[in-house]
Amino acid sequence: MEIPSCSVWPPMIVALDSTARLFHDAGLLMRLVVVCLLAVFTSLAYAQPPDAGTLIVEVRSEGRPLAGATVSAGALQGTTDAAGRAALSLAPGPCEIRVEAAGHLPASVRVSIAAGATPPVSVELRPLAEEVTVTTTRSTTRLQDQPLRVEVIDRDDIEEKALMTPGNVAMLLGETTGLRVQTTAPSLGAANVRIQGLRGHYAQLLADGLPLYGAQGDSFSLMQVPPLDLGQVEVIKGVASALYGASALGGVVNLVSRRPGGHEEEMLLNATTLGGLDATGWLARAGRWSWSAIAGYHGQARRDVDGDGWTDAAGYDRGLLRPRLSFDDGRGTTLLATAGVIAENREGGTVEGELAPDGQPFVESLGTRHVDAGFVGKWLKSGRLVSVRGSFVRTAQDRRFGLDHERGVHLAWFGEASITGTSGPHTWVAGAAFPQDRYDLREGPPFDYSFSAPGFFAQDEIAFSPRLLLAASARADLHSEYGTLASPRLSLLARPHPAWTLRLSGGTGAFAPTPFNERTDETGLRRLQPLSGLRAERARGASFDVAFRGGGFDLSGTLFGSLVRHPTQLETVGPEAVALVNAPEPTRTWGTELIARYVKNGFTLMLTHAWTRSTELDLDAGARREVPLTPRHAASFNMIWEGERWGRLGIEAYYTGRQQLEDDARRKSGRPYLLLGALAQRRFGKVRVFVNAENLLDMRQTSEEPVVLPARRPDGGWTVDAWAPLDGRVVNGGIRVVF
Repeated sequence: MEIPSCSVWPPMIVALDSTARLFHDAGLLMRLVVVCLLAVFTSLAYAQPPDAGTLIVEVRSEGRPLAGATVSAGALQGTTDAAGRAALSLAPGPCEIRVEAAGHLPASVRVSIAAGATPPVSVELRPLAEEVTVTTTRSTTRLQDQPLRVEVIDRDDIEEKALMTPGNVAMLLGETTGLRVQTTAPSLGAANVRIQGLRGHYAQLLADGLPLYGAQGDSFSLMQVPPLDLGQVEVIKGVASALYGASALGGVVNLVSRRPGGHEEEMLLNATTLGGLDATGWLARAGRWSWSAIAGYHGQARRDVDGDGWTDAAGYDRGLLRPRLSFDDGRGTTLLATAGVIAENREGGTVEGELAPDGQPFVESLGTRHVDAGFVGKWLKSGRLVSVRGSFVRTAQDRRFGLDHERGVHLAWFGEASITGTSGPHTWVAGAAFPQDRYDLREGPPFDYSFSAPGFFAQDEIAFSPRLLLAASARADLHSEYGTLASPRLSLLARPHPAWTLRLSGGTGAFAPTPFNERTDETGLRRLQPLSGLRAERARGASFDVAFRGGGFDLSGTLFGSLVRHPTQLETVGPEAVALVNAPEPTRTWGTELIARYVKNGFTLMLTHAWTRSTELDLDAGARREVPLTPRHAASFNMIWEGERWGRLGIEAYYTGRQQLEDDARRKSGRPYLLLGALAQRRFGKVRVFVNAENLLDMRQTSEEPVVLPARRPDGGWTVDAWAPLDGRVVNGGIRVVF
């Protein structure tokens, strides 16, 4: 048998064409085609003829060997080792060699293969500064080569939002199409992120691929991450349990830390008209061993904007420190170690001297002490990439709801090991993970729990050609409470034209319920009945994406849908009691996303629209309804100009459509509203002065209706759903110094 050369395909096509003319029977022709294809793939995989030539390809970048580069000749592929070398066995004759590596421009070279040994070929790859590499899919691959759609918020967008809200990433995520940051505890300023209409507790929040905010992030994590610490944000929308297990039924948000680029020192000071203050510092040194550290203070005075005696903007004081240490030997060995400390006190409810409708003061408070540590290590061994990661998180919270007091400690451990390799057109990953989640309630109702869920996962990306890629992944989690949870997924990427990309993806997932959700984050556990007979939530979802890029335009459209079986909801079981139960009917969600972006000469114009329809069973009414706080329509307009020496100017508008409400007897839906904002930044050497205005039209929910209810809800809450801003118009300004 003779190994196919790079020129084998035209004769084969002619042969098949001639064969088609000879055989008129469709069944016989189909069998013949299948036999031919099997013969070709078998020869590609196993043939090693005596006269084959061995080609050694040496890949370098910036004068150093480049490990992990993909070297291909037709259907044959290899990966460079620590010395930057890869070997291919090819039939004699002319052949084209293509070399690709993340973060570099691809390169091609034509060589002539001789029988026996062929002199080594050296290929130099140029780094590409604008190349975007994502890690959330487990394979460090270029964004445009991912079969599974991953949306990336880049450093430019992060820097813009850091001038608007330097203390948290809520605005950064909330202004991303398909994501909605929903206020869950208005009085304490808590919020979570909903992805494509699914409730916030379904979304997995990661930091550098690690669950540093716990196995299931709460409604305060988003409010404690400064944007200045981030290099990019990676978002997977829809069911992602095949990648990250029973905490990612609704999707994944991976906050990727900023990497040192040299000798860096930076400081940001900010103040707001609402009584807010932010002071953040960043230090970094780059080299073979690199380190960085961010430290900051963020504070907000408690504000009763409408004068009704109830807090509209929570008061808080927060301090944080996060150092990082990284190592890269340039030969495939990397290490990242991180640790973080957060101390925060929040206060809301009735303001001093005011009473709730029952004639008593109702002060809410939350004290948080958070400590975490994590590491990610990668080693290139014999053409295989071995990855080990782990983390530990301890979050202690002390909460008061009027006279009720709850105090507990949340502990989470995580460990994972995986191996990645290539074989022909396949890039595969296999590994195991061991997450453990524990909650110890020191004071309050008995809701202690301890879950472990060892999991095993595998993934295979098949490059049929540079224009057609398929990814298949599967995961099985052995949950200590809910049994075996299996989650498969398939994703397909096709490029019919260099400017067009099509993606089709579908999969299933699961979610392991805990006592914590959007409601209990607001009201606590005091009125929740003991959990009994709960089942794991199961979901399946699919999406289809079309994207075009060319002439300065980036256009994309998405169709998505999901179905969640056995969704957990709070059911009223008494005047002062609720129970967490599995609804007998599924939650159905479907919708579309449209994004248009144009960039030219420093100007960026962006238009977006999202249409979402999500329905569920109303347990109290016994009929289906739209999922509360899920607007059908959301749209945005952004225009920004940036001059390298001058600074930047920007305006933005965000429209939110009508949305169903749940606990508001005065109205069944929140009316549509428009938010306008403007930003200006001026550079003076190393100093940048900025001013930003949000909600210029002063849209406030309290202008439409009182937010405080006449009596407490059965779950213990005093307020209606927060469907619009409560704090009104806010202007902030400050300086940013880059030393």
